[in-house]
Amino acid sequence: MSQSAEHDRISLSPPHMSGRELTLVHEAFDSNWIAPAGPHIAAFEREFSRVVNARNAVALASGTAALHLALVALGIGYGDEVWVSTLTFVASVNPIFYVGAQPVFIDSEHSSWNLDPELLAESLEARARKTGKLPKALIVVHLFGQSADMNPILVACDRFGVEVIEDAAEALGADYKERAVGTLGRLGAYSFNGNKIITTGGGGMLVSGDEALINHVRKLAAQARDDAPHYQHSEIGFTYRLSNILAAIGRGQLASLEDRVQARRQNFEHYAQELSGVPGIEFMPEAPWGRHTRWLTCITVDPARFGTDREGVRVALARENIEARPVWKPMHLQPAFSAYETIGGSVAEDLFLRGLCLPSGSTLTYAERQRIIDVIRHAAA
Repeated sequence: MSQSAEHDRISLSPPHMSGRELTLVHEAFDSNWIAPAGPHIAAFEREFSRVVNARNAVALASGTAALHLALVALGIGYGDEVWVSTLTFVASVNPIFYVGAQPVFIDSEHSSWNLDPELLAESLEARARKTGKLPKALIVVHLFGQSADMNPILVACDRFGVEVIEDAAEALGADYKERAVGTLGRLGAYSFNGNKIITTGGGGMLVSGDEALINHVRKLAAQARDDAPHYQHSEIGFTYRLSNILAAIGRGQLASLEDRVQARRQNFEHYAQELSGVPGIEFMPEAPWGRHTRWLTCITVDPARFGTDREGVRVALARENIEARPVWKPMHLQPAFSAYETIGGSVAEDLFLRGLCLPSGSTLTYAERQRIIDVIRHAAA
């Protein structure tokens, strides 16, 4: 019998239920609030706002829906440009196409793996000087649980009149200079997909200090129905509301957020303790400007020093029934987006070539982590 058949599977980032979620779901059933309306939705929005210190929040069907409605609410449409991090998941980019705009991809920097503020500022300056055609918005992505360097990003965008949307789908619980990610730009989007640090199974949240914007998004998410006794619609809307049942799950999950962050940081600390001295293995840095949740613990593998490449490590783990995955393939390398402009790209390409995400779930045990560490060590041999 192979070793992989003897061991249970270790997943990359499975859901972690506390037990409180089921109690709240029973409340939703008992009250017969099953549709995308009900008291748990408003409560979830209020509680989430308190956790991230946002003035306004609206619960939505997904993080992708949150980004889509952020663009719609800002009036971005056909012919507009939206600049966006190239090292990200495709959900950061697809909404740009939903509204008919065009993306321009921006490279990362090494200190956080997130969007490069200096490159952004230089590129906005060059664009303003040469053509005068500036983006309407920037979607800055906070990767793997860590904030981008927001102050210089906000300064550059403010100078050129560019709206900032934060994609904080992977970074709930992270902060930037003691402010929650997602609350620094005009709008911030979060995801509660099944693999996120807290989950509703599927869902998202959009926050903003602009109450009028959030109220407009709330209307758009409910098919843009006007305030009338009959069904009247003055603009195009969407079916993007979160259900009362999923909001109940979200409330139960949100109460455990800090515990989940600490568990994932503990995963990282164990990995780092055991692997930091291994030649060719390096970890995603924790930037000095804020707390990294370590939603996913990410490493880079130098094959010349380690003995095999990132893919060799991933395959070795897969043989032992352990899920790991490469870091995001940059958007400018994706076949669907190869025709669009890219500013830089070499940093993101290097991180993709060498980067690997290790199992990081908040239920991961010491023994499971040690099993993963042992496989990585043996992969070099």
